[in-house]
Amino acid sequence: MTEQPKDSLPAILAGRKALVVGIANESSIAWGCAQALRQAGAEIAVTYLNEKARPHVEPLARRLEAPILMPLEVRDAAQTDALFERIGAEWGRLDVLIHSIAFAPKEALHGRVVDCPRDGFLAAMEVSCWSFLDLARRAEPLMREGGTMLTMSYLGATEVVENYGVMGPVKAALESAVRYLAAELGPRGIRVHAISPGPLATRAASGIRDFDALMQRVSARAPARRLVTIEEVGAACAFLASPYGAAMTGETLFIDGGYNILA
Repeated sequence: MTEQPKDSLPAILAGRKALVVGIANESSIAWGCAQALRQAGAEIAVTYLNEKARPHVEPLARRLEAPILMPLEVRDAAQTDALFERIGAEWGRLDVLIHSIAFAPKEALHGRVVDCPRDGFLAAMEVSCWSFLDLARRAEPLMREGGTMLTMSYLGATEVVENYGVMGPVKAALESAVRYLAAELGPRGIRVHAISPGPLATRAASGIRDFDALMQRVSARAPARRLVTIEEVGAACAFLASPYGAAMTGETLFIDGGYNILA
């Protein structure tokens, strides 16, 4: 019998202000994170990619009682400026940043890494890695009393995962960036982590070829003998953002049922 996170978490984040970037629908890892942070007492700001995505995200923001709901295409500096200006005006501070977005054009994702076109590689790097640096830079001044920044990685950052393609090198860059940010921001009381979940049936993952076969393989081989859930990823993020995780920074934490330990 497996243990699952309880419906409600202790109020370990009471009074905290959290920005969650990357909610697309109820299957999103970002949604699992937002729910966990809210259950732990945090107030949540939510973003949506564009007007096409808004009808899917807005009802979820209402369920979170989110006072801030803003559009955010991370390659649009004006939208990013507007988001942080509003957070600064309404909250005056930020305690938690969750970055849960990734993108690569199909022509970059579905081919060999060696054949990846320049534009595709740069787009994948900008959205999936550089955007975390950009959000972190903007969040830093608002984390006057310290805070926590979390981003999402994957096992393909350190191992060759079939069909993961160019996202492997991009996630490797992201994990390296986490370590540098942790070192640079640590003196200000800001902790930075990468979370590396096992495969989950999210919209982003649907672009990976033969992803269903990957999920079946992981479920069969992982020591836990199952896939993880977005709720479990969220619970880990709530812990890391809480005082219980105060001595941890710069880590890549695997939430994958132990799959990463296997040869």
